[in-house]
Amino acid sequence: MRRITTFLLLALLTALPVHAERIKDLAALSGVRNNQLIGYGLVVGLDGSGDQTTQTPFTVQSVINMLGNMGVTLPPGQNLQLKNVAAVMVTSNLPAFARPGQPVDVTVSSMGNAKSLRGGTLVMTPLKGADGQVYAIAQGNVVVGGIGASAGGASVTINHLSVGRIAGGATVERAVPNSVGEGEFVNLETNTTDFSTIQRMVDVINANNPPGTAVAVDARRIQVRAPMDPNQRVAFMSRLENLDVTPALQAAKVIVNSRTGSVVMNQAVTLDACAVAHGNLSVTVTSEPVISQPAPLSGGKTVTAERNQIDIQQEGSALINVKKGANLSEVVRALNALGANPQDLIIILQAMKAAGALRAELEVI
Repeated sequence: MRRITTFLLLALLTALPVHAERIKDLAALSGVRNNQLIGYGLVVGLDGSGDQTTQTPFTVQSVINMLGNMGVTLPPGQNLQLKNVAAVMVTSNLPAFARPGQPVDVTVSSMGNAKSLRGGTLVMTPLKGADGQVYAIAQGNVVVGGIGASAGGASVTINHLSVGRIAGGATVERAVPNSVGEGEFVNLETNTTDFSTIQRMVDVINANNPPGTAVAVDARRIQVRAPMDPNQRVAFMSRLENLDVTPALQAAKVIVNSRTGSVVMNQAVTLDACAVAHGNLSVTVTSEPVISQPAPLSGGKTVTAERNQIDIQQEGSALINVKKGANLSEVVRALNALGANPQDLIIILQAMKAAGALRAELEVI
């Protein structure tokens, strides 16, 4: 069972034929991207689960400023005790080609000590981009995917109550200029850097268009000649991104997570013949209290001491011959024969890499 759990992910990655993928799955059009937006706002209408104003003075200050902008003036030195208001950060992604009036989703996150945002309403909040300009305005009822209850000193919480979402809660007020290409050319940028895949994409594009339509600029970018008319260019890009390309095999790589003991490798990993011996050293320390009781009427005192025992065990470990693995399934079979747990496997893989028997890049995260 232990070995099955260890290599579950490895078994799922057993070498399979490489299938063709669409260009739209392998690359993206240069300049077409999302833009992050952020804003500071207030959620009102909470059922006593808002910020504790003594510990979050910025919430009170924000309420005073908001009321002042609405023409409400509070007496000097007024000490507000707010329980139904929470200060929040509002974030959103502005999609490419978004136009004014288009709704976008927003995420509302408490930044104070509010217990829950459930049932609250976000008041009008400007969302700004990295340039400081306002690109959207957010407002609406916050939907929280959780619930909590408390009584008599006991509390129960399901999911996370300090983060909520508003579907279509922001309206785009400013568009971000997006130009599809520069002049007669558009640029495709692949998701990964690989010369072989780039060359295959160029060959496929030129095979379905006039020769010289696509030119590889480097290992990640392709320059494509496109029609100048916007309508024809959109139709051309639609045909282009649906062309099928068979990507090249990625470089052999093994990813090791030292914190969780997870090991994942791709199908290009191979092993050279080697011999491995790995034994576990077990150290056990036991402590047992010993009480010395004096005889009656002796005038002595009860003394408590500890008896410690240390046992060291070295499990037997035979030298195992690991045959050369031609594909991932044989590599998994060879590593399974070692009977190592995930933490032991990390050490074994590092030793194999140092000995030159592991034909892959080993990355520890």
